[in-house]
Amino acid sequence: MQTYVFYNDRLLLRKAGEHRCRIPDESELPKDLADRPLPSHEVLLPNGNTIRTLAIDHEVNEGADWQMTGLRASFDYLPISEYKAAGKAFQILWWDRHSRFCPVCGTPTEQRAPIMKKCPACGYEIYPPISTAIIVLIRRGRDEVLLVHARNFRGTFYGLVAGFLEPGETLEQCVRREVHEETGLQIDNITYFDSQSWPYPSGLMVGFTADYASGTIKLQDDELSAGAFYHRDHLPELPQKLSIARRLIDHWLKERP
Repeated sequence: MQTYVFYNDRLLLRKAGEHRCRIPDESELPKDLADRPLPSHEVLLPNGNTIRTLAIDHEVNEGADWQMTGLRASFDYLPISEYKAAGKAFQILWWDRHSRFCPVCGTPTEQRAPIMKKCPACGYEIYPPISTAIIVLIRRGRDEVLLVHARNFRGTFYGLVAGFLEPGETLEQCVRREVHEETGLQIDNITYFDSQSWPYPSGLMVGFTADYASGTIKLQDDELSAGAFYHRDHLPELPQKLSIARRLIDHWLKERP
């Protein structure tokens, strides 16, 4: 069985050639891991396959056979199916670590199902949380797109307006609110594009497209450090291919008649 081993958010990879890696099978793990009792879960994937994931308390020494890399960076080394599986595995470990005690009465919880824990004292049930966020590509005419640099971006690239869903909102209401709060703009023609699991640590990104309607850009200073409409022929550095932001931008670039 494939085994996804994490130290915090760093994933253990088996080297398989130059700049290529794979997830190890359980029988291949370093002996000091195979012989120790470690927090472990069997994880059912959307395709019906089952994997194993476990958390370790130290990094594995790298060498000719092994490499440890951040979950984001593993996108560059793994097949997409294994990268997605690693995302779910990490979310299960994150949930396990953050649900050891009942948030109602403080009693240690008991795992009753693969993705359910229950408090033996008050009966409160805990499931892996999913934080829903929207991300939106805003067009102005045929050739311009709004790109922003958020203060929490890990790099110099420009991306899209995004933000978390609030209680009581529809997704479309969240799109309008986030765009107006962060840029001061009004938009029309909000259209669903796609969604993406975002395991950093436990999110779902829901992508939309929209059209600029009115307003002048006024950036929310505590969220964004820069933002402007860019012509498709003169774009700044863009997000990595792993993100739905990049898929939205690439899709828009292909729409040109």
